[in-house]
Amino acid sequence: MIHSKQLDNKIDNNNLICSENLYKGACVKIKNNNNTFQVIGLNQEKKMCWVREWPFDCNSKKTFALNISQITIQVLCSNDFSNEVIF
Repeated sequence: MIHSKQLDNKIDNNNLICSENLYKGACVKIKNNNNTFQVIGLNQEKKMCWVREWPFDCNSKKTFALNISQITIQVLCSNDFSNEVIF
């Protein structure tokens, strides 16, 4: 199992993760998608992040930028996808 750094997540009234708790390497869920994504870059000033689907395909370079407000929850990065742990 791969572990990412665990932080105390603060969820705002709209059930979205606060940007100051987000970090490079975190696994997250995003609005309107059931897949897990890993944060690979952050721009806190512009409230943007770059993510890729987790687990990632070494042969694929499918990353994309999105507004941090699109992130709904931070989850554990795991290789065991049958037992997803939510913080």
